[in-house]
Amino acid sequence: MYDRILVATDGSESANRAIEQAADLADTFDAELYSIAVIDTRRYGDSMLAESTQVIADLETHARELLTELQDRTDIDSTTELRRGRPHVEIAEYAEKIDANLLVIGNRGIGGGEEIGSTAERIVRHIDRPVLTA
Repeated sequence: MYDRILVATDGSESANRAIEQAADLADTFDAELYSIAVIDTRRYGDSMLAESTQVIADLETHARELLTELQDRTDIDSTTELRRGRPHVEIAEYAEKIDANLLVIGNRGIGGGEEIGSTAERIVRHIDRPVLTA
């Protein structure tokens, strides 16, 4: 049913649930697991990031740590991707590139809140692939 599953992580609690779901599904369907972390340049302001290579380096280090942690938490090898930009755009573009059969994402990001997060909502509304939110 699923050959290629993409999971997105930002380190949030719901992203951690998404990782568990994606790993279980990849194991069940003997699917390839892909993972992505996106540095949201809008969150920190493009002008601030443009002037501070240390801030960018710190954000990239954190994102790489998230992807490494994701690989360490699952028994399945995954292909990882680190990108910068608008998360929903980068996730959608990567899903298209790898021809993902399923996206698994957290329903709320690191900002928290009671309702579905903006990235999850944009993905669910605009991507033409099955999406599971956790």
